[in-house]
Amino acid sequence: MLPMDKIYYLASCDTCRKIIKSLPKEHDFKFHDIKQDPITLEELEQMRELAGSYEALFSKKAQLYKSMDLKNKSLTEDDYKKYILEHYTFLSRPVFIIKDKIYIGNSQQNMHQVNLALAHV
Repeated sequence: MLPMDKIYYLASCDTCRKIIKSLPKEHDFKFHDIKQDPITLEELEQMRELAGSYEALFSKKAQLYKSMDLKNKSLTEDDYKKYILEHYTFLSRPVFIIKDKIYIGNSQQNMHQVNLALAHV
């Protein structure tokens, strides 16, 4: 049996809720609320392997990114990893893993790719 497709999201995020509502109902996803159930190092490693870097998974839109003045620091891959594991808000969301491919964030283009992937299941 294939591993189940997964969505890492934030239940309190309106954008995530809207995106989840728009998904095809017949598709069976495993939902992972990153606030209630923080991502593990193993899960983050799997995402990094699919994404190519921790930076690709890192949200520079997060309030904490601004309040901690991280934009004025030179962050390394280890920094991105540390911040994502420390606080859920640093994970760019939602993150979809569909058939061992990763789709990160809520951009229109990304959601188009997610819908294309779901159409070919």
